Amino acid sequence: MARLNAWRWGVLGLAGLYFLIPLAASVVFTVDVPGQGITFDAYTQIFSTDGFVSSLLLSLELALATIVVVLLLMVPAMVALRLGAPRLRPVVEVVCSLPLVVPPIAFVAGIGTVLKWGPDHLSRTPLFETFVAIQNPDFPFVLVLAYVVMALPFVYRALDAGLRAVDVRTLVEAARSCGAGWPQALVRAVLPNLRGALLNASFLTLALVLGEFTVAQLLGFQPFAVWIVNVSGSQAQLSVAVSVLSLLVTWVLLLVLAGFGGRTRSTSRG
Repeated sequence: MARLNAWRWGVLGLAGLYFLIPLAASVVFTVDVPGQGITFDAYTQIFSTDGFVSSLLLSLELALATIVVVLLLMVPAMVALRLGAPRLRPVVEVVCSLPLVVPPIAFVAGIGTVLKWGPDHLSRTPLFETFVAIQNPDFPFVLVLAYVVMALPFVYRALDAGLRAVDVRTLVEAARSCGAGWPQALVRAVLPNLRGALLNASFLTLALVLGEFTVAQLLGFQPFAVWIVNVSGSQAQLSVAVSVLSLLVTWVLLLVLAGFGGRTRSTSRG
């Protein structure tokens, strides 16, 4: 047992070094200026840099919209699948896993082809306005559609794990026997027991949207990840400082999520 514990601590230590050494090197690069010594100018300039606030707000808006759309799509589908068609679960699993095997460059190439094809062939139809609206630079809804597809594998896994942990059929039948309709049964009986799974799915989607670069760059939009890459050409230290800050914020969100999930489980057991 002692040897097994030592092996576990050794693997954990190596994993920690693998993640912490690059992070420490990035922090040193942002604060150590040759000829000036230690300075935190790279961090103090973040909020006043051109495009920082607008790109971050755009990414947060896209993340919120993506979370809402993907949960509205997947939660009823997963519950219906578990209650009425459990044999279709492998089919849905394969379909939701397809974004993992399709390269993002191929995915965005297909989106770009459709967006270019639309105005040429639909210019005299009402659909033309739809193609224009979803490419509005202030809020490119086409990115939300792309991110929903890319988030499907992670949301599916999170919700599937949550549904496996509760007896959905009993909860729905109990709510229905008390006079609740199907929407009420879903909202009042099932969703409260899926709080941890919903939080996990939301956090994974948020992390995906904040860090996604390929689709947004090739479609010509500038959310947070694209802004970081663009600013790195002229202000390398600033871009690394923003990356470090965003990574720390992501870790804090993960710790808060873990703590909230643990508190929720403790309350449920109580």
